[in-house]
Amino acid sequence: MKQFLKISNEVAEALAANKPVVALESTIISHGMPYPQNVETALTVEKIIRERGAIPATIAIINGMLTVGCSEQEIDYLGRKGLEVTKVSRRDIPFIVAKMTDGATTVAATMYIASLAGIKVFATGGIGGVHRGAEKTMDISADLDELAQTPVMVVCAGAKSILDIGLTLECLETRGVAVVGYKTEDMPAFYTQKSGFKVDYRLDSAEEIARAFYCKNAVGLKGGILVANPIPDEYSMDSDYINNNIEEAVKEAEKLGIHGKETTPYLLDKIQKLTAGQSLESNIQLVYNNARLASDIAIELSKM
Repeated sequence: MKQFLKISNEVAEALAANKPVVALESTIISHGMPYPQNVETALTVEKIIRERGAIPATIAIINGMLTVGCSEQEIDYLGRKGLEVTKVSRRDIPFIVAKMTDGATTVAATMYIASLAGIKVFATGGIGGVHRGAEKTMDISADLDELAQTPVMVVCAGAKSILDIGLTLECLETRGVAVVGYKTEDMPAFYTQKSGFKVDYRLDSAEEIARAFYCKNAVGLKGGILVANPIPDEYSMDSDYINNNIEEAVKEAEKLGIHGKETTPYLLDKIQKLTAGQSLESNIQLVYNNARLASDIAIELSKM
């Protein structure tokens, strides 16, 4: 494993000293946003984490190496290459490593690599889940299975609103993954604060969340915990407006025959165009918000 794992000096030193570290994914850089907003957002997220008192660890595969703690130059490289970088989930890791090429890690792949490095907290935008119409397509994100087996806490703004959130929650329950609402009992829906579905537990502080995760590990339960952190009120979008745009984007994707791992990047890009950039701004702000909470949780967890 070590021959393919490259941990930056900063991250390695922080882990060795039991300092708080927050993992970050790279799909959001190459597939989630256009250049240069993708690079600006990624670097701002790292800055927010540092200001909060934790160490950021952006994760990607670069030249076949599982890279934990990308440099500013590597982040810019991923942002400029954009969609040319392969979107990598768990199943893709060995092939990208074997070919010694580049990969932008999804939630599932980022969790796995973070766990290899010993990182326990991961901040992202929204997780993948059960896609709309999955009863026909069986399109269910590997993120859900990764949450069931990999001991990393994921802080997000809920499941992406392009998904079937009710079925996503059902799948998480079946897999034994607890969903925690930070200061909310309602599952956030990425662009909006509420989905109409309830979380399993409401916890109102980073310390409470860290304690729950610590106890989960202490009693020997495998897998992670999903922390749902609602988008800040001032950036939340009108639910009818965003849902109408999502439905239009989903119909177009179906018409074009887009499916599998190409679905999410296509839909997010289409929704951004339909909302004249409003959804992109909301996406950026919710990532910042999740980075703050993840940092606070990582700090509390490091004390335990």
